[in-house]
Amino acid sequence: MSKKINVGGVFIGGGERVKIQSMSTFKISDTEKAVEECMRLKEAGVDIMRFSVLDEKDAAAFKVVKKRVDLPLVADIHFDYRLAIKAIEGGADKIRINPGNIGGENNVKAVADALKANGVPVRVGSNTGSIDKEFLSKFGKSEVSLGESALKNVRLLEKYGVNDIVISVKASDVRLATRAYEYVANKTDYPLHLGVTEAGTEYNGVIKNAMGIGALLLKGIGDTIRVSLSADPVREVVAARAILSALGIINDGVKIIACPTCGRCEWDCMAFAKKVEDYTSGIKKPLTIAVMGCVVNGPGEAADADLGIAGGKDCCVIFKQGKVYKKVEKDLVEKEFFQEIDRCIR
Repeated sequence: MSKKINVGGVFIGGGERVKIQSMSTFKISDTEKAVEECMRLKEAGVDIMRFSVLDEKDAAAFKVVKKRVDLPLVADIHFDYRLAIKAIEGGADKIRINPGNIGGENNVKAVADALKANGVPVRVGSNTGSIDKEFLSKFGKSEVSLGESALKNVRLLEKYGVNDIVISVKASDVRLATRAYEYVANKTDYPLHLGVTEAGTEYNGVIKNAMGIGALLLKGIGDTIRVSLSADPVREVVAARAILSALGIINDGVKIIACPTCGRCEWDCMAFAKKVEDYTSGIKKPLTIAVMGCVVNGPGEAADADLGIAGGKDCCVIFKQGKVYKKVEKDLVEKEFFQEIDRCIR
């Protein structure tokens, strides 16, 4: 079991539920937009928010945003160790750095001292663009060079007394990312932040992240995730929740079972399934709803559903736990079924 790390009152690792992270598209110093985006993502189900820190104004803004947002806030730092220190002192709940790109060992020590003095954890973020030249030369671009780059930086922080550490070894290649995380998981008990970086636009990006993150979580590897997408960050959180729900890690929303349809289908099952998905998207109660193509197989195949519907030529049937209890004319299907959903929620 991985070590448990406290990030502003939210725990990562140690057997805790896998936490969902995302990153703001705004500078945190643009406080109104930053707060608004945090609120939207919290409503979607995010646990931890991260912000890029580009200047001193950003570093100082954590204190302002934290007064208005009930979420742990992470400062993402590249190159300037002084900004890392200012963000820590400014109220960031965690920082993300790559110690290899913030200067010499004295700079790392200065950041380590600030982390210890303020009780702030750190994520060592390694990726294929920041592999240590020594390891790159020796092992090429591989899980070994990527993993050892992160572990080298971890050992440097440990040297100066920092032990509240989270590790990530991201790559845009799914196979490389999963192998790198497996490599690091066998070398350390620090919590791991999973992700397939630069995964692309929403459709392809969700597929890549689901494959990489899902494969690792099924092996018991990973404590927190970010689904990186070139899309609204709310879509990252929705995708992350869907991955965790599919794996049975979370069960606090509606699961939709939907038939892929075949020649027996005599109604627009696919369009209706999308309407049900949209209607239930904000519901947090655990509920399984089935939208099936025909009455021949539908109720039986979806017998585990709390509520379901299956279509016929002239009408649809509504069922619960596989047992049909109501027939509905097609022009009343949406009204009747959504009323049944509301009853289940109540």
